Amino acid sequence: MTTHETLPDPSPGFHRFAEFVLGDPAIPEEVLEAAALYILDLIGVAASATRLEVGRIARDHAVRHWAAGEGAPSARLLFDGRRASLPGAGFALATQIDNLDAHDGWQPSLGHGGAAIFPALCAFAEDMPDVTGREALAAMVVGYETAYRAALALHATVEDYHTSGAWNGIGCTAIGARLRGSDPGILRHALGIAEYHAPRSQMMREIANPSMMHDGTGFGAPTGIYALLIAEDGFLGAPAALVEFADARFAWEGLGEEWLTTQQYIKPYPICRWAHAPIDAALGLRAAHGIGAADVAAVEIATFGYSAALNCAVPTSTSNAQYSLAWPVAAALVRGRVGTDEVLETAFDDAALCAMLGRVSVRVDPEIDALFPQKRAARVTVTLTDGRRLDSGLTEASGGPEPQMTREEVVAKFHAFAGPVLGETRTRAIANAVLGMTAPDAQFADVMALLVDAP
Repeated sequence: MTTHETLPDPSPGFHRFAEFVLGDPAIPEEVLEAAALYILDLIGVAASATRLEVGRIARDHAVRHWAAGEGAPSARLLFDGRRASLPGAGFALATQIDNLDAHDGWQPSLGHGGAAIFPALCAFAEDMPDVTGREALAAMVVGYETAYRAALALHATVEDYHTSGAWNGIGCTAIGARLRGSDPGILRHALGIAEYHAPRSQMMREIANPSMMHDGTGFGAPTGIYALLIAEDGFLGAPAALVEFADARFAWEGLGEEWLTTQQYIKPYPICRWAHAPIDAALGLRAAHGIGAADVAAVEIATFGYSAALNCAVPTSTSNAQYSLAWPVAAALVRGRVGTDEVLETAFDDAALCAMLGRVSVRVDPEIDALFPQKRAARVTVTLTDGRRLDSGLTEASGGPEPQMTREEVVAKFHAFAGPVLGETRTRAIANAVLGMTAPDAQFADVMALLVDAP
């Protein structure tokens, strides 16, 4: 467990952190370009997630209960247009993205950064309309690099497996401090506040009981945003253990030199990452052998322990469907796809899907389990009605980090998620604006202008 330390003065680790966040790190061009692709992907997920009831609940709640007070900064809600406080806007968008499980992540973190730090970027930038495209990308990179290192420190110093919301708020605080030009003192207090009040929520409790709380990001993002704002008002925080304590030092080695931003994956399916390898294996068998649902007598999934813990019954909610293993594999074999339609309640009474679900069995394979968390792998064996057995072989989840999605694949995914909701004209305009953010004259406000109107 994290040791208790008294640190009246900032540690060397904090000085390194502050220099990176508030200074002018030499971010390579390819890292900025990668950040633009992640932003595009997150926008696509956010657009598709407007179809979920939880997104409407979060936006309405933010407008009613997290409104900005007189003279306080406010931000428009994406794909809505109404205004809320900066933490309220962060809450609404982070909850919306987090509840359609199709966004980026970094495998060693066991979670996701972008679902929190992009909402923070949008909220803070709304109050600073002169932010350039390149400044927004640099802030996004700072958020990724700090959030994921906080995740490493957290997982190494606590016993429970915590949600992403327990650490990704650190990245939100860093983004705000950078954009608002905070001094190191305010940053230090804000980090301590963000870490102390972050939702230290247990991930496996949510896996067992899927809900709209999802990966904790809906409350991680506003906590990180709020921490900076209250620190600016003079509220004092204790040193952030994940940044300053001795047993967290290892996590910050390579900050500003090794770019974790480019080591991420992008999910092709709106499903928990632990189910992606079985989905890929099932889709591969379906395509390679031309099998249809009527040809399948039984399906066996061999996977790692966390994956096997996912739901294998007919989903009762979209959250339950996204934390399912057998359901998306059944969809892959029956429909040949796993998209937003497959996790909406309208799919749950599909007789063909439910029948296929009854043919799926799951077991933990010790060899595959030993590969986790470095790899997310699985093997699927399909027994056909004619007695033949088709084996996928060991399959690793697609989308990255090796190999990563190409630029063309990310753009295609964005169009697949955003197009049906926003229309092709608006979708194309957003893609052009986001991918053009690296241009010297690009303004982030031009991107935001395309995102605020309701579909």
